[in-house]
Amino acid sequence: MIQSIVHIALVVRDYDEAIEFYTKKLHFTLVEDTYQPEQDKRWVVVSPPGSVGTTILLAKASKPEQEAFIGNQSGGRVFLFLNTDDFWRDYDDMISKGIEFVRAPKEQSYGIVAVFKDLYGNQWDLLQLKEEHPLMQRMK
Repeated sequence: MIQSIVHIALVVRDYDEAIEFYTKKLHFTLVEDTYQPEQDKRWVVVSPPGSVGTTILLAKASKPEQEAFIGNQSGGRVFLFLNTDDFWRDYDDMISKGIEFVRAPKEQSYGIVAVFKDLYGNQWDLLQLKEEHPLMQRMK
């Protein structure tokens, strides 16, 4: 059996501001932006540069109960994990673009990690896994 997680939905306030943040500040690729007239919404998908795995579906909150979760989809915990091939390059670039880091870079047994917030306050790990990490071994 072969299965994979294709998209993770991230609730956003506005499609265009979310696209701007992810493509300009994080260098993500805009994979798809399709208007769906029957539902009066857009299907917006972004992906980290060079990624061939899971993508992020930017899902605009359409109800008051959804709006309450913008920026807090995981109850204040780190929610998403962005692995990079060059931690310090990406960390310095993100700092230069005004991205807020809430935990400074730290060397861990699995690699280098720091926690940043996206434009809505969701917490992300920026990390560079060590070559011997099991996930890195799976990617070879």
